[in-house]
Amino acid sequence: MAISETISGIGAPNKSGRDVFFALGIVVILAVLFLPIPAFLIDVGLAFSIAISVLILMVALWIQRPLDFSSFPTILLIATMLRLSLNIATTRMILSHGNEGTHAAGYVISGFSNLVMSGDFVIGLIVFLILIVVNFIVITKGATRIAEVGARFTLDAIPGKQMSIDADLAAGMIDDKTAQLRRRELEEESSFFGSMDGASKFVRGDAIAGLMITAINIVGGIAIGYFRHDMGMGEAADVFIKLSVGDGLVTQIPALIVSLAAGLLVSKGGTRGSADQAVFGQLGAYPRALYVAAGLLLLLALMPGLPMFPFVTLAAGMAALGYIIPMRHNRRIAEADAEKKQAEVDKVEEEKNSVKASLATAEIELLIGKQLSTRLLATHQELAFRMSKMRKKFATQYGFVVPEVRMTDDYSIPPKSYQIKIHGTVVAEYQMRVGEIMVLLGSRELPDIPGEEVREPAFGMRAFSVLDSFAEDLKREQFTFADNMSVLLTHLSEVIRNNLPQLLSYKDMKALLDRQDPEYRKLADEICTSHITYPGLQAVLKLLLAERVSIRNLHLIIEAIAEISPHVRRTEQIVEHVRIRMAQQICGDLGESGVLKVLRLGNRWDLAFHQSLKRDAKGEVREFDIDPRQLEEFGQDASKAIRTHLETGERFVLVTAPDARPYVRMIIERLFPTLPVLSHVEIAKGVELRVLGTIS
Repeated sequence: MAISETISGIGAPNKSGRDVFFALGIVVILAVLFLPIPAFLIDVGLAFSIAISVLILMVALWIQRPLDFSSFPTILLIATMLRLSLNIATTRMILSHGNEGTHAAGYVISGFSNLVMSGDFVIGLIVFLILIVVNFIVITKGATRIAEVGARFTLDAIPGKQMSIDADLAAGMIDDKTAQLRRRELEEESSFFGSMDGASKFVRGDAIAGLMITAINIVGGIAIGYFRHDMGMGEAADVFIKLSVGDGLVTQIPALIVSLAAGLLVSKGGTRGSADQAVFGQLGAYPRALYVAAGLLLLLALMPGLPMFPFVTLAAGMAALGYIIPMRHNRRIAEADAEKKQAEVDKVEEEKNSVKASLATAEIELLIGKQLSTRLLATHQELAFRMSKMRKKFATQYGFVVPEVRMTDDYSIPPKSYQIKIHGTVVAEYQMRVGEIMVLLGSRELPDIPGEEVREPAFGMRAFSVLDSFAEDLKREQFTFADNMSVLLTHLSEVIRNNLPQLLSYKDMKALLDRQDPEYRKLADEICTSHITYPGLQAVLKLLLAERVSIRNLHLIIEAIAEISPHVRRTEQIVEHVRIRMAQQICGDLGESGVLKVLRLGNRWDLAFHQSLKRDAKGEVREFDIDPRQLEEFGQDASKAIRTHLETGERFVLVTAPDARPYVRMIIERLFPTLPVLSHVEIAKGVELRVLGTIS
């Protein structure tokens, strides 16, 4: 399509008429080569040549990259032809009317000859030769070499860059449109540096032509003046050398400017930004270099025989730059950081006020009533700090980082209440007694202090609420008590602990796997591609957390799943195998000082649960069928035995047969959600058991 557009565009008229004027300009340049023109038009042409060369130099200074001035070779050719045509026109004018004086070829040449030569053609001749040397030997030769090397390396790098574009396109890192743009840029780059390699020869040839034309003008002018116009040799030499050297200066100064522009363009290389940014940005990026240079200049100023003023002035200037540049740099960095932070704040605020934000729900949210919020207002920072410590404790204890708790003041709930939400659903709430402390009673009698008996919200324990002014009296009587913040945080901690499975997201599970060693990541990938899925692995972890089993040793869990997953598919069976493999950790977390206190099922209930398990032909349990009256009776017996030991504050576990353990746990968690239920095979070796009793 691009080719067809190009073909159809050929011959299409330019509405602005620039193509016609451009063609006429080229024709005029060619006409000057053959047709004689008056002196005032030569002045206009020479002034235009100087203006064009200055414009080219300014554009070369301010472009961001060389390809932004890709038309430079064409412009260079046109500017060179313009100077050569004007050179021929001035040569014709000098040789034809040189006998009339130094104004014969126009006032521009005359003015330059008087300005540079100061009336002495020898000075002008020396200055002209120096300009030729500078242009031809220094600038043009260096620019030509840079252009040659740049063209060669650019052309050599094209296949590799093309392959890189194709690889990025195949990998999906860029789209077709971006690939086309990069290919077009690559083509333009190769064409540009190839053209610059040839265009640099224009500059070199222009310098040689200028030298030869000046020499011809001098020799021919003296001969014509002496033989045709009967001028003396000295007079002819004076007039024609001034005119020829003035003409050479007028043409060599634009040539020197254009050569400098070409050198700046090809030496820019891969540097982005205008020339002043590249030069001053890199020279001024090292203040210590400026200080060292200032010190050296100061040392030269103190040397005998050298003028002090220029060296001291330059030393002071460089030292000032070395001091000012870092300050400006740091100020720009601070402004950029401030703008970035403000942009982030604006973005957060915009997202907060957007419709999507209203649909998003926090994973854990704490809503605080008006009066309770006012009470805790002075300690909000402490509350946030203690919540952060609580999250770190959960991460250490259970092996994954629970989400941040969003605190919100909600005036729609009772003023002294708070609510705890998990995924937007209220799972717990409590009405706090603001300004009072909660005495934890357990089995103790009520203290002899005015107050009211209440229930502690986290565990439902007996408690007594009194004014905080009685704290010292309670300490003397060795009562345990908690302030409003401690009660709230304990309740929040227990709610989070009870909802750990809901808080372990798929993203969290993937992050945990990514933090494992490469061998275990590979093992997890093999398991999840051959036997179970990643959501299946997440389900295993959730079932472990549901019974408050830590997943901090994830590599052991992965190994255990790898052992059993080829043989079973049910998640519950996989979890039971994992628990057996993690017996040492489970018993260590539940025991105290290496001692595990256990409460056993009696023989009667062991037999009842065993008979309630219905198995298939392979011997696997397929359903649990127990008489509802037996179930009710078991609940009564279990509650009586368990509550007796709970009231003493002992930490213990319930032990049952391996095949019945999931079902016993299913019943017990409705009565005592925090009581662990273990099977006999989950008791690790070396663990000392202390039997507290049996349920019978």
